[in-house]
Amino acid sequence: MANALEGRVVLVTGANSGIGEAIAKALQQEGATVFGLGRRPDVLEAARARHPGIRWLRADVAKSKDVSAAVESIVRETGRLDVVVNNAGMFQFAPLEGSTEEMIRRHFEANVYGTTFVTQAALPALRASRGAIINLSSAAGHKPVPGGSIYASTKAAVESLTRSWALELAPAGIRVNAIAPGPVDTPGFDKSEVPAADLPKVKESFREQVPLGRMGTSEEVARWVVALADPGATWVTGQVLSVDGGMSLT
Repeated sequence: MANALEGRVVLVTGANSGIGEAIAKALQQEGATVFGLGRRPDVLEAARARHPGIRWLRADVAKSKDVSAAVESIVRETGRLDVVVNNAGMFQFAPLEGSTEEMIRRHFEANVYGTTFVTQAALPALRASRGAIINLSSAAGHKPVPGGSIYASTKAAVESLTRSWALELAPAGIRVNAIAPGPVDTPGFDKSEVPAADLPKVKESFREQVPLGRMGTSEEVARWVVALADPGATWVTGQVLSVDGGMSLT
């Protein structure tokens, strides 16, 4: 029996670590030809060593010329593009008074501009394949986050883009959905600006907000991306699926 995504070509942004890496692996296991996009050459080389079966491309999603060149390369090599997973992004919690201009710009450039630029670049190929777009949002996109308003607002924007694009692109047969994870224990926490000594306390505070009593894993998020990428999900569009242990209910 063939895997669900056999013969499909998928682009995953921010695929070199954390949730993005788990998504890329899961899609490859389902038979897809996966292209992983990353910004830093050294990190990409490390990812290539871990996952030689994934095709790796360097691009900064906040630069439209970069992503256009990457998508053109994919289509030139494979002749198609069926699924785009907009995972690349950044998160940094800070109160409003402590949010610098640089930090605000970086959030919107990575999380909103990047999602938009990649999707724009992929549209001609997705129209040809009647493909799918899957955006990565967050529970913060629809749940107030004191001390994290900038990050949360970018994810609210991603959810709005998802719903609007679903209506706009439906006549072309393109499905657009989003996954909104709750707190996931990824390397991003360790790379954040939270002091190492405070990390256990921060993670415990997240666990306390989740009815199921724990943080999620990257693999638990990835399985739902695979489900939405499945060509059998032909009647699902415009949805924001919360994969958050019930956090959105509180």
